[in-house]
Amino acid sequence: MKIAIASEEKYVSGHFGHCEGFTIYELEDNKIQSKKFIPNPGHRPGYLPVFLKEQDVNVIISGGMGETAQQLFNENGIDVIVGAQGLCNAMIQKYIDGELKSTGSICREHQHEGHCDE
Repeated sequence: MKIAIASEEKYVSGHFGHCEGFTIYELEDNKIQSKKFIPNPGHRPGYLPVFLKEQDVNVIISGGMGETAQQLFNENGIDVIVGAQGLCNAMIQKYIDGELKSTGSICREHQHEGHCDE
């Protein structure tokens, strides 16, 4: 299983489309097998869900994400967890421990990054 976290350095990004890149963790039997960082290839409508699907990602974790992006991830068979905050390594551990749940928040204003509906 591969889990991507929208990242700004070692922290979860507030909005996946404008993140610095994606920290991708590969898990086997709930243990981290590998971790790598992939720079964001660019924010274009509908592109990132396909890009991460090509990386064999099963789950995307982010602070916030627009409604259309969430739908596109779901259409590509990628589970979406939004509302995450903090260090990427802490979030992946919370996911492994079954403690990370999506808040379901939707970003509606791309030009006002960080102002998301709760």
